[in-house]
Amino acid sequence: MNHKAGFVNIIGNPNVGKSTLMNAFIGEKLSIITSKAQTTRHRILGIVNGDNFQVILSDTPGIIKPAYELQNSMMDFVKSAFEDADLLIYIVEIGEKELKDEAFFNKITNSKIPVLLLLNKIDKSNQEQLEEQVQLWASKVPNAEIIPISALEGFNVKEVFDKIIELLPESPAFYPKDQLTDKPERFFVNENIREKILMHYKKEIPYAVEVDCEEFFEEETIIRMRAVIMVERETQKGIIIGHKGSALKRVGVEARKDLEKFFGKQVHLELYVKVNKNWRSNTNQLRRFGYNK
Repeated sequence: MNHKAGFVNIIGNPNVGKSTLMNAFIGEKLSIITSKAQTTRHRILGIVNGDNFQVILSDTPGIIKPAYELQNSMMDFVKSAFEDADLLIYIVEIGEKELKDEAFFNKITNSKIPVLLLLNKIDKSNQEQLEEQVQLWASKVPNAEIIPISALEGFNVKEVFDKIIELLPESPAFYPKDQLTDKPERFFVNENIREKILMHYKKEIPYAVEVDCEEFFEEETIIRMRAVIMVERETQKGIIIGHKGSALKRVGVEARKDLEKFFGKQVHLELYVKVNKNWRSNTNQLRRFGYNK
């Protein structure tokens, strides 16, 4: 059999299971997952290799109407997903009826490349509701093949992956066969810490935060890391740190445990908090953090 390879880009509304699905395909936790919208900010590539295939998966931010410059940049990542895809995966969840941006929806329905519409979280539905949803989306996106799945429970995940390989074009590999992602190690340090902040802080706090791993020194038995948590206001800094540093300590302990699993090595993690006023609306700061490229 000839070698197949291509870019499979995953799009959809916030919190429909895009990151869960990508992590399930890869067998590694590359994309962070929380119950909050806008958890994914970047476009993250995950690469799955076989003897005769290379699937390059792309997890993108959930589609929203941007309110500030950071969100504009996030939607630019989604736009770019249409430009280089060999196959589009459009994820919706049970009960959903529309995409939040009509222009993106029109791009999906007019796509010249194959589209798989995955109806996710079917473990939360019954047969009658499932059949109604399949009919609804078949009428809305007639160019798509619809497959019901549960990314969390693993239902139909292998079947979807087999379908992806079937639809990919014949091509040599785009990346070395031992490569898992296009992101550097520090990126996953930042994302892991940001995940803990999303989990433990409320309201605007998680959305005003960016994490920057300033030091990453790998020794034989330990990796020493130093990361700065950026916030926009002094009051947010106090909330992140908490009473006598207790809140920041919890973030550090949980992140260190996860990072030790991820890297398979002991981790020493130092966390600091700095105020970086209005970084979400500052194009220079956004470029520094990997947005607005």
